[in-house]
Amino acid sequence: MTGRAATQPIGSALRIAPAFVATTRDEHAGVETTIEAMYSADRGRYVITTILNRAISDEFSDYRLRHTAPQAILQTAIPRCITVKLEDGPNERWLTVSDLTSSADGRIIPPWMAAAVVKRGVKDERWDVIEILYGTAALADGSPVKLISLELDVPERTAQDWIRSARAAGRLEGLESNVGRPRT
Repeated sequence: MTGRAATQPIGSALRIAPAFVATTRDEHAGVETTIEAMYSADRGRYVITTILNRAISDEFSDYRLRHTAPQAILQTAIPRCITVKLEDGPNERWLTVSDLTSSADGRIIPPWMAAAVVKRGVKDERWDVIEILYGTAALADGSPVKLISLELDVPERTAQDWIRSARAAGRLEGLESNVGRPRT
């Protein structure tokens, strides 16, 4: 998926693909899994609408064919469905969160950026980063607090405070996380 597919604005600086299809192949188990997901504004995240498993070899695993792990596929696909502009201007291009991810350690935010936004007094840049990280976790039904804490190397309590402040500043509109709480 490219940034052109991300047409739906969300929050103050993100765009997402309204829906996507993701496929993964487990050659060892002989199973291919395809999921379809769409963004639900009511839930503030992507919702899986279809899961399809099929055998791709004669020696496939019955267990893997019957039991799938859609959350892992969702969490891998979603960074390719979220885009952000790092600079203002008409010629700036939208980058996917996947484009930002450092291949060496799998982090979304580069270490130099993480070090810069945790400094005292850096508000707007911090809220930009919080929005990217919160959106990435929330849309995949993951824990934004844990992701922010890990990415920025801050205590979870600090991550919670920053999320609260970013929400109060209007940066997280359209994004909700219910990790650890029952859905309504």
